[in-house]
Amino acid sequence: MISEALLVIKCDAACEACITELSAEKALNECELRKENGELRKENDQRRTQFRNGWQNTSLYPDWRKEFFQAANVILDPATAHPALILSQGNKCVTCGTKSQDLPKDPRRFNFLPCVLGHPVITSGRIYWEVDIRDSGAWDLGICSDNVMRQGRICVKPEDGFWAIRFYKSEYWALTSPEMQLTLKETPTRVCIFLEYEDGRISFYNMTDKSHIHTFFQGSFNGSLRPFFRLWLGDSKHVTICPVPEA
Repeated sequence: MISEALLVIKCDAACEACITELSAEKALNECELRKENGELRKENDQRRTQFRNGWQNTSLYPDWRKEFFQAANVILDPATAHPALILSQGNKCVTCGTKSQDLPKDPRRFNFLPCVLGHPVITSGRIYWEVDIRDSGAWDLGICSDNVMRQGRICVKPEDGFWAIRFYKSEYWALTSPEMQLTLKETPTRVCIFLEYEDGRISFYNMTDKSHIHTFFQGSFNGSLRPFFRLWLGDSKHVTICPVPEA
């Protein structure tokens, strides 16, 4: 009986020691996990701060930039469309026909170059939209002042209220003064246009390889701006405004 009692006492003591040891190990592990989680949160906060401070860097991945911009639901404005341009139902796609349509004269309408403007009219904020160009021919894409000249021959350049890039005869151009040829590593199928109204900045990105194409630094904008599109007469291909991504 005595030996059995001693055995029980020894077993109880051993179990208590095991429990104490396991509890200490668990507490240590939890402490280490809390420490690691704290360090990860700190590192994540530092990365977010660096990201917020550096989001205007043009080399930044464009999908990250979108976090600081509002997606614009851009549609084409039929009242501004050159008579040779054919707009799709819903005004999201534009094609250049072979001849002009018989449309009523309108001072809002381009009557020389086959151009069309988009809605919305922009007066503030940071916004972006994307254009699908995989089935396109030659084009100009960008932004213009709402009060640009639309009658007669016009010149697409910043001095006349246009900030745009061009694809023509397999070459890409920034329509600066003078025009500047651009070198793209990969042929884009979509172009994203970022507008920072208050900062006077318009940036273009190749969404196929997520690379930066060109940025216009205007300094500041005055008045209303519009999305701008131009095609070439005799080119039956089209460009399409991409739908706004779901939130």
